[in-house]
Amino acid sequence: MLGGTGEARRLAEVLAAVPELRVVTSLAGRVSSPHLPPGEVRIGGFDGVEGLAAWLRAEGVDVVVDATHPFAARITASAVTATSRLGIPLLVLQRPGWRESDGDDWRWVGSVSDAAELLPSVGRRALLTVGRQELAPFTRLSDMWLLARSIEQPDLPVRAVLARGPFTVESELALLREHDIDVVVTKDSGGDDAKLVAARRLAIPVVIVRRPSPPAVTVVSTVDQAANRVI
Repeated sequence: MLGGTGEARRLAEVLAAVPELRVVTSLAGRVSSPHLPPGEVRIGGFDGVEGLAAWLRAEGVDVVVDATHPFAARITASAVTATSRLGIPLLVLQRPGWRESDGDDWRWVGSVSDAAELLPSVGRRALLTVGRQELAPFTRLSDMWLLARSIEQPDLPVRAVLARGPFTVESELALLREHDIDVVVTKDSGGDDAKLVAARRLAIPVVIVRRPSPPAVTVVSTVDQAANRVI
């Protein structure tokens, strides 16, 4: 399993309880102290399609579940190519994207760079929750007050608050109020998200990066659906 999400950990718990299954979760290793799932864990990249295919072949893998982040397009593309080459079934577990509710003020964009370009026309004090590796386009916005939230300290010289979710609506409201945030920037990660609820309650606009199109393979949206197909 290609992991790194909460769904991946929950699926690993279900599959690891099946005696006849050997479950190996691969993590990219971008976080120094990740929440490890049950079963075997492999940490580190594969160096592209060739490396992934070689590892799958060497380990005798029968099925691959891609339960990575919806924006992990590179590893998903590698998984599609490698499994197709080896004739191994691939299942993608991806939580549904967000849908607007009454009171939401969402501005959809196609990329993080597009979000940075739009941002000055939406607000002046922004909370950035796009990941610490996607902050470069925002560093050019010298006239804006920016606060990046990430699990670990970003490499770029940006103002940051370090925290690991999940977060509550109350804690998100407190954060937005404490820093007088008037716009939130995020990616369409899907699932329940407290910051969207908090932004709605405070009438704060949200700039959202659309997720990549899903691959042309079997895609399921819940842990139970994935487990039923694997078991």
